Amino acid sequence: MTAIPKIAPELAAHIVDPVVYGNWRALLDTFATLRRESPVAVAEIPGYRPFWVITRHADILKISKDNATFLNNPATVVVAPLMAEMFVAHLMKGSPHLVKSLVQMDAPEHPKYRRLTQDWFMPANLKTIESNIRAIAKSAIDKMLSMDGTCDFARDVAAMYPLHVVMELLGVPESDEPLMLKLTQELFGGQDPDLNRMRAANISPQEATELMAQTVADFNAYFEALAQDRRANPRNDLATIIATGTIDGMPIPDYESAGYYTIVATAGHDTTSASTAGAMWALAQDPAQFAKVKADRSLLPGLIEEAIRWTTPVQHFMRTVGADTEVGGVPMKAGDWLMLCYVSGNYDESVFPDPERFDAGRSPNRHVSFGSGAHQCLGLHLARLEMKILFEELLDRVDSVELAGEPKRSQSTFVGGPKTLPLRFVAA
Repeated sequence: MTAIPKIAPELAAHIVDPVVYGNWRALLDTFATLRRESPVAVAEIPGYRPFWVITRHADILKISKDNATFLNNPATVVVAPLMAEMFVAHLMKGSPHLVKSLVQMDAPEHPKYRRLTQDWFMPANLKTIESNIRAIAKSAIDKMLSMDGTCDFARDVAAMYPLHVVMELLGVPESDEPLMLKLTQELFGGQDPDLNRMRAANISPQEATELMAQTVADFNAYFEALAQDRRANPRNDLATIIATGTIDGMPIPDYESAGYYTIVATAGHDTTSASTAGAMWALAQDPAQFAKVKADRSLLPGLIEEAIRWTTPVQHFMRTVGADTEVGGVPMKAGDWLMLCYVSGNYDESVFPDPERFDAGRSPNRHVSFGSGAHQCLGLHLARLEMKILFEELLDRVDSVELAGEPKRSQSTFVGGPKTLPLRFVAA
């Protein structure tokens, strides 16, 4: 009988430590070691169920495309300690999910829900709102330029611009955008002392989960009221599509409706914010590359893909093995839990030469940040368009940028990216 490959305890601990994700350097070193020595292996961490850790690009792609064997719904899709899993199951009366959105669904349920809004995020529809997006981008750069040569780009520009775009699509009034930003940061930054609901350091994973449950309850209450309004007063927005949508001829249940709103409202902007800030972080460290992209806008699509790879806002997802199988020659059993380490896949040396170098001209750039298969990111076309338009406006109106302090990444194992990015810039 073949022995199950296991990860050294000190490396396994890094995989669930939000401080290591904020540090980044230690995280990249951990994943490089695992790719080299234990690309498919089990992490046994005190307080957690054992789970497989998948670190190579090829294996992540294989699993992502095989949605029949590797499932989203049976267990939480975000790594969590056993006590947190038990808390959620108790709170949600047996469900492993605080939120049930597209991310927590499998076929045949998943494609039915995805089809409800899919057309809104396709290039043909986005073309009709491109002028609105450009106006929002111009306003974001206006704000930046009003700051007398210094700003925190992550907070002042990158956080607010895609938030405004998505809230317009969804139909959330601009006056409620600060609330949406606050709740999103609490949900995705629940482990970070600067972002969690209590703004507290050293909270336990269980406490973080309990705080996230409170945040989810606030989202649910907000979107229940929004849905009621749209049923009574339909508009041409995503809120109306979800509020009035049907699955198999029946209205969407409240649990799934709330989850749909929440995933659009949160993932629809926070990941784009992170990639936008990541691009600016890289360019601020490389004046020659900034000048090169400013002079040659044909490099913008490459800049965007590289920013999404280099930043990797969605850092992992969990899957449950649905039937006995193997990955990388290693056998797995039905019911096993595994982690897709997107950061590791995006820094895999066998696919991305010199992966820590930011290169707007990198081609091909087959990053795994948007996932693959049935669960490929619904908003990928919107994210690319938003970033393209913002950088077109910025490069027209800014001559140079440089760091004005030490940027910081959020301390989060799930969704992460720059939370502060102090810049000095010279307006054109």
